[in-house]
Amino acid sequence: MKLAAFLAAHALASPGREAIACEGTRLTFGEIDEQSTRLANGLVARGIKVGDRVAIHLSNCAEFVVAFMGIVKAGAIGITLNPKLSISEVGYIFNDASPKAVILEYDTREILDKASGVPPLRISVDDPREGEIAFFALVSESGTELPEIPPEFDDCMISYTSGTTGKPKGAVITQSNYITLAAYFNGVQWNLRPSDRILATTPLAHRSAFQRLLNMVCAGASLVVMSRFEAKEVARIIETEGITLMGMVPTVGRMLLPEIEAAPQRFRTLRAAVVTGEAFPVEVKRRLLAALPNLELHSFFAMTEAGAITNLGPGEQFAKGESVGRVNPGVEVKLADDLGRRVAAGETGEILVRAGPPGSALTMRAYFNNPKATAEAFVDGWFKTGDLGRFDAEGYLYIVDRKKDMVLSGGYNIYSKEVESAILELPEVQDVAVVGVPDDVYGEAVAAFIEIRPGHVLSAEQVIAHCRERISSYKKPKHVRFVPALPRNSTGKVLKFRLRKDFAAIGNETTASEA
Repeated sequence: MKLAAFLAAHALASPGREAIACEGTRLTFGEIDEQSTRLANGLVARGIKVGDRVAIHLSNCAEFVVAFMGIVKAGAIGITLNPKLSISEVGYIFNDASPKAVILEYDTREILDKASGVPPLRISVDDPREGEIAFFALVSESGTELPEIPPEFDDCMISYTSGTTGKPKGAVITQSNYITLAAYFNGVQWNLRPSDRILATTPLAHRSAFQRLLNMVCAGASLVVMSRFEAKEVARIIETEGITLMGMVPTVGRMLLPEIEAAPQRFRTLRAAVVTGEAFPVEVKRRLLAALPNLELHSFFAMTEAGAITNLGPGEQFAKGESVGRVNPGVEVKLADDLGRRVAAGETGEILVRAGPPGSALTMRAYFNNPKATAEAFVDGWFKTGDLGRFDAEGYLYIVDRKKDMVLSGGYNIYSKEVESAILELPEVQDVAVVGVPDDVYGEAVAAFIEIRPGHVLSAEQVIAHCRERISSYKKPKHVRFVPALPRNSTGKVLKFRLRKDFAAIGNETTASEA
């Protein structure tokens, strides 16, 4: 099965039906199918071969969909770059993946001009600069016969996700991975149908919104994309566009609640909301369903590398609201100790996932160009999530802790090690530990605890400004604490649970100090 075949089927059945709407641009299934085929031929004509990588560095726009499907039809592998990534982060991905081309826009060109490893073939959806190719000219001048791609080739995306070492790893995702999740799991669990109109409020380059794009391709639903989230604008779009389903991270849910409670009639077409990211607070669920009693609420535990692992359906949101649901049919999960042995019932262990051979169903095929990380991630076909969990007697899974020490803020994964590495670049810093702490808006926020070198002075503002330059802005610490010494155990390991406890006891003020 191939994504192009799903899109072609919808285009044949309903060529004039709207597929995507974004900022005034509307494209039908027929238009996306034809334009993406033309783009594929244009890429092939300019030397893109099967297995080559092509980066997409675009904000939310209708061209994003054409770009991705064109890359897939050409037999290439897409790399979606979040426009929020810093220059160094973009450069790292380019140098690791060695893409042959990049599809860009005016707003991302400045980053590309300064990043290293930028491919020579640059395709602009805006007015092209000298040396760049115009996206729409490439589409219009190319043919409409689908390129012939070996059927066994299935890779279609490298999705970069930060690792515990602080260096991003590229998860190789196959068409089979996406089809299994978007067409079958989502389609059945959420009762997706062509009459649905789906709203995406977060960047298409991010996993959550990108999955809504795939729901459009696979299920034939229409997709409405916002350029950026703004609560009042969400209310207007849901009402005027007749949105029936929206994806959201809990942060979006919190921000949208005042609009829903103030005028629930504006959301009357919304039949379902699907939530992923950090745990969805029960109180937010109660308020949401009090205002919209007919809304179907689905929440789930998912990962870039492993797809949707569990699902918590509409009838379970309060009875089992602390859990992430039961394991999806067809997915195997076991909880293991540090030696890989299955733990006893009711005990906590690392969550391991298996769903057929890697790349065939839900789990990724491998980490790109990183056999060591791939070997460490898979054990006998089981993918090690790095999260710790426990099952209750009824088979509901509870996330206990994050073995990888990841912070989930506003639906984004932020790994502590990456932030710590940036802060350690400051000559005034002797040591640092970063943890996630509760945040009323974003679920979690980044808190940095810093030991300053004797005789040096450093302010919280300097730390935050430095991080803003070195890593994505959303990863910078919201709270900075200066401590005489980090708490450690007998082996010298920092006791991060003590830092979280101390933060909760003292409060959330941002502090600066002199050593």
